[in-house]
Amino acid sequence: MKELDVLGVRVEMPTNSPIVLLREREGQRFVPIWIGAPEATAIAYAQQGVEPPRPLTHDLMVTLVDVLGHQLDHVLLTSMEDGIFYAELVMDGGKHEISARPSDAIALALRAAVPIMASDELLEEVGVTMAVDDEDEVERFREFLDNVSAEDFEAIDPDSEPPTED
Repeated sequence: MKELDVLGVRVEMPTNSPIVLLREREGQRFVPIWIGAPEATAIAYAQQGVEPPRPLTHDLMVTLVDVLGHQLDHVLLTSMEDGIFYAELVMDGGKHEISARPSDAIALALRAAVPIMASDELLEEVGVTMAVDDEDEVERFREFLDNVSAEDFEAIDPDSEPPTED
């Protein structure tokens, strides 16, 4: 297993599809996962440290786990089948593994401050290694993340025309 860091979320053009980009902590592989707009907002809120006046679903889940006397140890991205990623919430020292969508697992991990892990097999299958020249693209992505807000992921209309780049 390898630990991953969340580089951030963005809207992929021209499809207007939100994507979360993860990077292998001790390596050069990246894992892009297309996710839904609500999950993109949840991840962006967690990364920005937004604390809503009332708990959102992922905040509630973290509180429930704690109040019920359990502990989220880490989340594990396990596999991809037919273009769909799978994940598990690993709890109570590995005693419990609960199937979850990767986007929900990532949002929970960020809120609970636990590691996001990926199986070696998954990284071999879907990990994208970027050459040194591609570091500029990663830096542009990070700049984008510095300027994007969670509201950018709300109410994406799939039938609308994508904005043009200047």
